[in-house]
Amino acid sequence: MEAESGPDMRRRLILLAALAVLPLGLAGCGKPKPPTGKWEGGADRGGTMVAARVEVMTNGQVRIMAPDITNVSGTAPQLAMLRDRLASQLATGWPDVEPRPFDFDGDTFRKPGGFAPQMVWDKATNQMTLQLYIGANPAMPVPLRPVDGFHDNPWATG
Repeated sequence: MEAESGPDMRRRLILLAALAVLPLGLAGCGKPKPPTGKWEGGADRGGTMVAARVEVMTNGQVRIMAPDITNVSGTAPQLAMLRDRLASQLATGWPDVEPRPFDFDGDTFRKPGGFAPQMVWDKATNQMTLQLYIGANPAMPVPLRPVDGFHDNPWATG
């Protein structure tokens, strides 16, 4: 029997090498696991005030609550009162928030099968940014900080 040589042999070697590497490539194609933990924060921009909490559970389900007030204006004491009202809504409403599924691609959470980002996670800082959609307006990014437990004041630092 004559040994193969030339272009046919090279094609077969390339094919065999590709098939040998294929299982290694497929092993890295698993669905990314979402980060588990709690995040909270608030924002007050462009006449909109929002307070938010997010909890990503170990099973990948997400609890999220973000009460908001639009067309906000007033004095500093009036704005502080509105922040207190949103913080109170978070505290009293949180126990009733049901976990729900989200698609996660490694840094962005979307509603199942959805396109619009709902939250973006920065792995390096463990910061979550909620993308709040109010009406037909573009998303309002609400930066959330990681916390061990939720606070009475979601705007608090530290």
